[in-house]
Amino acid sequence: MSVFDQIIDRRGTHCVKWDMMETLYGVSPDEGLSMWVADMEFRPPACVQDALQAMLDHGIYGYFGDDRAYKDAIRWWMQTRHGWAVEPDWIFTTHGLVNGTSMCLDAFTQEGDGVVLFTPVYHAFAKVIRASNRDLVECEMPIVDGRYVLDFDAWDAQMKGHEKMLVLCSPHNPGGRVWTKAELEGVAAFAKRHDLILVSDEIHHDLVLPGQTHTPMALIEGVADRLVMMTAATKTFNIAGAHVGNVIIADPALRVRFGARMLALGMSPNSFGLHMVTAAYSPAGAAWVDALCAYLAENARVFDAGIDAIPGLRSMRLQSTYLAWVDFSGTGMAREEFTARVEQGAKIAVNYGPTFGKGGDSFLRFNIAAPRSVVEDAVARMQRAFSDLQ
Repeated sequence: MSVFDQIIDRRGTHCVKWDMMETLYGVSPDEGLSMWVADMEFRPPACVQDALQAMLDHGIYGYFGDDRAYKDAIRWWMQTRHGWAVEPDWIFTTHGLVNGTSMCLDAFTQEGDGVVLFTPVYHAFAKVIRASNRDLVECEMPIVDGRYVLDFDAWDAQMKGHEKMLVLCSPHNPGGRVWTKAELEGVAAFAKRHDLILVSDEIHHDLVLPGQTHTPMALIEGVADRLVMMTAATKTFNIAGAHVGNVIIADPALRVRFGARMLALGMSPNSFGLHMVTAAYSPAGAAWVDALCAYLAENARVFDAGIDAIPGLRSMRLQSTYLAWVDFSGTGMAREEFTARVEQGAKIAVNYGPTFGKGGDSFLRFNIAAPRSVVEDAVARMQRAFSDLQ
C-alpha cells in the first residue's frame, strides 16, 4: 500500500474543505465526498513533520531570525528542480500567493487600471482584482483538440490601453495545461506589446505529471524587466495552512517598489511556515514529490476513464495539477441540473465553473488528490448520478 492510499479523517479539525462543505454545498461530510478546495488528502513528507516536531520539542515559538537556510533551500529547489538560478535578495515571503497577487496589485497598479486574466482561471485572482478596484479584463481561452490554447491575435484587439498588469497561471488551473516554451514566449511578447507587468503564478510548478516539463517564465528571454515570479511549497507539500509563499523579483526597480509596499504594510512571515519550507525543499522532499506525481497521474487516468464513460461528459486531460476540469456541455443539461446531480445525486462537493471566469459555464472542477479508493468512489457515484444517460 502506498502512503497516499491511507484514508485520513479530516472532519472536525477546522478543515474548510470538509467542515464547511455542508454549509456551502448542502453535502454532509458524513456521507459525501469533498472535492472542492485545492488541498490534498495526504500528509506531508516525514521531513516536514520532523521539522514541526523539533519545534514542538523545543517548545518556544518566538520571532524567526537568520533566514539564510530558508532562502538557500528555495534556491536549491529552484536550481535543482527547475534549472532556475535565484539570488537571495530576490526573494520576498508573503502570506501565500493570493496575498502575493494582492501585493503585486498594490505595488504596481492603481485603482481603475486594467488587469488581464486568461480565463477560465483560478477564481481568487478575479476576487482580489475586483476587491482592489481594478478593472478585470477577461481574455477567454479557446479549446482546441481538448485543451486550452492562447489566442493573442484576438486579445491584442481586445486591449484598450489602460491595462497595466497580466496575471498568468502557469501551469494552468483549472485546465491543467503545462504551457510550452513557445507559448510562454508568446505571453512575454504580449506583455511587452501592451507594456504590462507580468505576474507569473507558478504555484503548481512541482505538480507536473510524468512526461511533462514545466518551464519557469524566468527562463524566457526578454521579460526580466517586467516579470514578477510567484512560487510556493504549499501546494506541492500540502501545507497550505502555513500561508507562506514567495514573490521572486530579479529586476532591481520592480524589487524596490515591491519591497517598499512590504515595509509599509509591516509584512513578515510566520516561523512555522519557514521551518516547513526549509525542510520540504530537500532531497527527501524531492523524492516524495516524485512519488506523489506518479500517484496523481494514475488517479487522473482512473478518473478520466470513468468520467469519459458517461455520455456527454468529458474530463480535460491533465498535464499538471490535481484538479480535474469536467465539461458537461455534451449532456444538453442546464448548469443547475448537472450541478444538482453532482451535489444531491452523487453527493460530491466541487467548484463551480463560472467562478473561474469566462468560458467556465459548462464545467465543474474536481480535486483528485485523494486516496485512489476515494477517486474510484467518486467515479462510481458520478456514473450512478448520470445512469440514465448510459
